[in-house]
Amino acid sequence: MQLTNRSKQVSNKQMTLAEKMYLPEIVKGLIITMGHFFRKKPTIQYPEVKRYLGPVFRGHHVLKRDEQGRERCTACGLCAVACPAEAISMVAAERVKGEEKLYREEKYAAVYEINMLRCIFCGLCEEACPKQAVYLRHDRMVPVFTDREDIVYGKDKLVEKMDDRYVRNNPSVDATPTEPSLSRLAG
Repeated sequence: MQLTNRSKQVSNKQMTLAEKMYLPEIVKGLIITMGHFFRKKPTIQYPEVKRYLGPVFRGHHVLKRDEQGRERCTACGLCAVACPAEAISMVAAERVKGEEKLYREEKYAAVYEINMLRCIFCGLCEEACPKQAVYLRHDRMVPVFTDREDIVYGKDKLVEKMDDRYVRNNPSVDATPTEPSLSRLAG
């Protein structure tokens, strides 16, 4: 009685002397090794040459400023709510008279912190922000932590400097992995 038709006939033939000494398999392995030996090396010289990370890479966080240098963040808390790792915390404050050049809206984030050990770089904070104030840079990695105090990023590390503005690359221009596109969107 046969239950299925998936059975296979097994051959119990004797191996030859070369097969017993594994010579054909050793030769096949050496051929593969020699083929890899003469290929171009995929290694890059890291400190001098930086690898292009691509437009979809999510790295270092940045809190954007507008064209006048005012902070865009209004401390609405949507980024903190959207964060699945609960890495973002903030304290809202009201703008007082004379701070119009510092903050764009009447409400701003007096304290904005991201715990980088909790962050999973998912980009949901970037998507949830209605004012386009939070970005994850695609061109810069988060530096290695050496001290425990360096783990929590405050506004001193997150707010962009006006001389180092971050602009997302133009998605309509194709970029090769070795030569990234230098065209940028305005604003």
